[in-house]
Amino acid sequence: MDLSLPSAASPLAGRVAVPGDKSLAHRAALFAALSPGESEVANFPDSGVTRAMRGALDALGVHSALEDGVLRVSNKAAGLPFRSGAVVNCCNSGTTFRLLAGAVAAAGIEATLDGSDGLRKRPMDRIAEPLRRMGADVSTTGGHAPLAFRPSRLHGIEYVLPVASAQVLSCLQLAALGADGASTFHVPGPVRDHTTRMLRAMGARIEEDGCTTRVHPLPSAALRPLRGTLPGDMSSAAFLFVAAAIVPGSQVTVANVGINSTRTGMLDVLSRMGADVAIEREREEFGEPVGDVTVKAAPLHGVEICGDLVVRSIDEFPAIAVAAAFADGVTTVRDAKELRYKETDRISVLVAQLKALGADVGEHDDGFSIRGGTLSGGAANANGDHRLAMSLALCGLRSARPVVVEGAEILTESFPEFVSRLDALRTDGLVLS
Repeated sequence: MDLSLPSAASPLAGRVAVPGDKSLAHRAALFAALSPGESEVANFPDSGVTRAMRGALDALGVHSALEDGVLRVSNKAAGLPFRSGAVVNCCNSGTTFRLLAGAVAAAGIEATLDGSDGLRKRPMDRIAEPLRRMGADVSTTGGHAPLAFRPSRLHGIEYVLPVASAQVLSCLQLAALGADGASTFHVPGPVRDHTTRMLRAMGARIEEDGCTTRVHPLPSAALRPLRGTLPGDMSSAAFLFVAAAIVPGSQVTVANVGINSTRTGMLDVLSRMGADVAIEREREEFGEPVGDVTVKAAPLHGVEICGDLVVRSIDEFPAIAVAAAFADGVTTVRDAKELRYKETDRISVLVAQLKALGADVGEHDDGFSIRGGTLSGGAANANGDHRLAMSLALCGLRSARPVVVEGAEILTESFPEFVSRLDALRTDGLVLS
């Protein structure tokens, strides 16, 4: 499918909602499977990555039902419910793979975790090596998937993560729930704390002190079932916020969106670039901070993005790059080498596709630089990356010539409602071919 967004003839305006947070949805489905009883989770997103988690759990013997955005999971087992001997296809979802690896290690069963060709290229020694230190009998395939687990028992460890990764920490936290003693993990910088928040809400004992986390084994009472509503996904809302920021006169509000401080880096970036960002009706849902976020267009200027701000906006850089392409001056991103290990090498692919659209953009080992006002339009390719598909399409809102994104059907992996949500904010329509 090719996607082309015609240049916006008038400001974008309105109030919309976005599907539930995918990072939280992964955890909700898995943690519900680990808790005996009935769990019910509303605003659960139905996308490729969440289907990957549900399909993986189904392969492990835990079934779920999704109807009208409500996920229901029933676990009648007294302990961890997974069946042994399963070969689990995690598709292209790295989150599914890494979180499940920790849960499978805690269960002490035989299982093989595998996935798509793209997922097989992603580094997995970063989870396998600490899991082995905990006693897991796990082998990789040249440091990559498939991962083969054999029955084993885990013990508590103290471990320093070499990279600040929420997925790696979450994997180890889940494994630690099944160990015979407490585990302490030190992270070299701030990471998303969704796993800690949700597990605590379910009864797990997890202590935090700065970037150090201590996880105690799960008691015999296990986790409490989940009941609640997922906040809207900041990673999906990001595309609507950038659209509002680059189209003059626009004002867009996304209601009930998650505003966990580990996920709001892109809002800080837009604010630094000159956009008007406001948060109202702050509250908590599902143990997570939630609010209504409004972005108003204003003249944008280039900024430098590095350090902790990168960690807090790591998934939003394709969208941030679009804002930079229409800003005055140069935007430089550093300390973002982790982007090379996403669904694609997001640094090299993003740079290549923006160049194809005429942008003056340079690649660095750990980031990129974009000179605003140089993007002219043309044809680009999503390269099998859902975030890249939507970000490149946004360029068409302001480019001098139309932008056509080839392979845009991949956007259904994370935000199937992208077209309809954006269409609700404008009156001149979208073009799909």
